[in-house]
Amino acid sequence: MAEPRFPKQVQSQAVRLARKTQSLDILYAVATSLSQPGSLEQVLHGFLDTFIELVDARAASVRLATEDGGTRLIASRGLAPEAVDRDSPAFVEVPVKYQDRILGVYNLFLERPVAAMGEDMPDLLISVGRHLGLAIEKSRLEGEARRLAILEERNLIGNELHDSLAQSLVGMRLQLKLLGESLARKDVGGAQYEASRLRRAMERANADLRELLTNFRLKIDDAGLARTLQNLVARFGRETGIAVFFQNECRALPLTPAQEIQVFFIVQEALANIRRHSGAHNVRILLNNEEDLYTVLIEDDGLGMSEAADEGAPGAHAGLAIMRERTERLHGQIVIESEPGEGTRIVLMFNAPPAPG
Repeated sequence: MAEPRFPKQVQSQAVRLARKTQSLDILYAVATSLSQPGSLEQVLHGFLDTFIELVDARAASVRLATEDGGTRLIASRGLAPEAVDRDSPAFVEVPVKYQDRILGVYNLFLERPVAAMGEDMPDLLISVGRHLGLAIEKSRLEGEARRLAILEERNLIGNELHDSLAQSLVGMRLQLKLLGESLARKDVGGAQYEASRLRRAMERANADLRELLTNFRLKIDDAGLARTLQNLVARFGRETGIAVFFQNECRALPLTPAQEIQVFFIVQEALANIRRHSGAHNVRILLNNEEDLYTVLIEDDGLGMSEAADEGAPGAHAGLAIMRERTERLHGQIVIESEPGEGTRIVLMFNAPPAPG
């Protein structure tokens, strides 16, 4: 039986449909690569790797506009920028736009001219530029939100710093008075005791001041909370000699900058308490989630606490009060379990922010 012959019009329509489908596939792959978590540089490198493969390009780059009217290279893949021939007929420059603003350009160094790649290719390249502009603007807004959140947190830390110094000065003033009274009575033993207490109080105040100043210089890693916690844990292990294990079971952490900061400080405060009071040899920190409920587990094998850590327990350690206060800012819950000689277990639970409508 002879094979059926399709009219040229039907064949042409089938070719156009195939090209449309290919364009949609490319746009979907590009959008997926641009939605991955990470710093802007990491996202752009992932985008370039994906796009180069999809359009069979030799190289690609992204440049952002500068205030002086030029452009600044922020990501590239393939050939070194200085080695690429811009006069090549296969060189393409496409604007990166967000709404009506041009944020920069992206360049492709293709194996063949755009005209040979199909009539839909120019529109596809423009659409990719708009997707890229949206990703860059989103990164800028997240950076601005993080900057504002850090400024707010620094104000809070400044208040804590003021209160901590005030309390330390009041305590040392009292100890100086007691020291003076001992000296007036020529009570050498009492004077030595008060001088020793005063020295310890000064050392504690100095350590607290160093820690608060370190917090004041807070910088959340651009790669996100998980990387920041990993760096914190590594530094804690180096400084204390305590074996500390950090396990991140979250595939993504779509938290707001304010949430990232509060979680970071809760973990940091827990580690500070372990350093000062626990005598622990091992610490484990686990970060996981079930849908939009996030859990942070911090446990150690130290001495534990001699006093129950129930909500509102009188005389609760100041560090635990700070963690509870920060948990309230997260609109979450924190459970602190401890028994003498059995270590301490802290569980923080909070919800991720709702997805934008």
